[in-house]
Amino acid sequence: MLPRMIAPSAAALAESGPPRRAADQAGRVWPTCGAGDSVSLLDGGDEAYPRMLRAITAAIRRVDLEVYAFEAVGVGASFVAALSAAAQRGVDVRVSIDGWGSLGGGRVVASSLRQAGCRVRIHNPLVAALIGRFGRDHRKVLLVDDAVAFVGGINIGDENVATRARQGWADLALEIRGPKCEGLGRALRGGPAPAHDTSLRISFCGLGGGWRLRRQYLRAFAGATSRIDIAHGYFLPDRGVVRAITRAAHRGVRVRLLLAGQSDVPFARAATRSLYRQLLAAGVSIHEWNDSVMHAKVATVDGRALLLGSFNLDRFSLANLEALVEVTDRRVVADAEAWIEDHFDRARPATSVEASSFAQRWLFDPIGRLVARVADLLTRLMATGARRR
Repeated sequence: MLPRMIAPSAAALAESGPPRRAADQAGRVWPTCGAGDSVSLLDGGDEAYPRMLRAITAAIRRVDLEVYAFEAVGVGASFVAALSAAAQRGVDVRVSIDGWGSLGGGRVVASSLRQAGCRVRIHNPLVAALIGRFGRDHRKVLLVDDAVAFVGGINIGDENVATRARQGWADLALEIRGPKCEGLGRALRGGPAPAHDTSLRISFCGLGGGWRLRRQYLRAFAGATSRIDIAHGYFLPDRGVVRAITRAAHRGVRVRLLLAGQSDVPFARAATRSLYRQLLAAGVSIHEWNDSVMHAKVATVDGRALLLGSFNLDRFSLANLEALVEVTDRRVVADAEAWIEDHFDRARPATSVEASSFAQRWLFDPIGRLVARVADLLTRLMATGARRR
């Protein structure tokens, strides 16, 4: 894969088309999933943001946006402008922002949008923590006219766009068009979960309900016969997930993990690295991505299943509001496999010698295990708060 081009300005993003892969330039038809639904894999903000902004600009009836982190400047300002313009021309615009994730600019964003006529909700602002409401709205979902949806791991911020000095964060989203979006709209507005067929399944979980999404991962891992590829930015799974991964490796499945070599969350890498010796001993291959922050939450199994969304394989996602899409159209899965393969090729392999070093075993692993215990305790508190609601 060729290196990313330098990103345009935030204003130019709103008007330009996304970078297109060679297959698209050759006129590839989007894969069709189910009865009339089509799905396209989008590589980071460079591809996702222009499509999202164009969809908002073309909105006729309604726009629903639910996002964890929404910055007020840069590309965030382009989204504020597009959403405000939609509301001012009569489109019903509803936006939900997480109070923790958007701590830096969320209130500025909300104020600007409300002045333009948008309906804005800040999920669980900081004061909610004082009464035990810890669960976060961690979803990243944009739905326009119940006809086109964007679901994945990408927040709204300039970190997702490449510049002359750096690459954008490594992340993915899916663009979904067709009847499935109607069910997604009902779910976003508090109705029943969208129905699913054998090729496209969109799952939401409420606060404390992430165990259901975890089971989708466990079923996929248990059914693997040849290969599992996992690219997760925040990888701190519970024992059951680790056991499912190592069991797959023991029965001869090629299991590869693409994890964060650098993280925006303090001590997250130390906690993840405390699992390396066990995973490597089971035959799991681990590579660390260092060219930017790894933020993706994606896995592929046997070339037949893709799991992608906001759901991390960590304790916190078990307590949050999350979204997960499962796709079994082989052309979509192949696109995701190609993305993972490209990043594996440019990532640094982790070795058993490194994982067994004196410093790792007697200094960094204890720190990592302590972080994992704290994360587990916080998750229990978050889940308890969710049940009280």
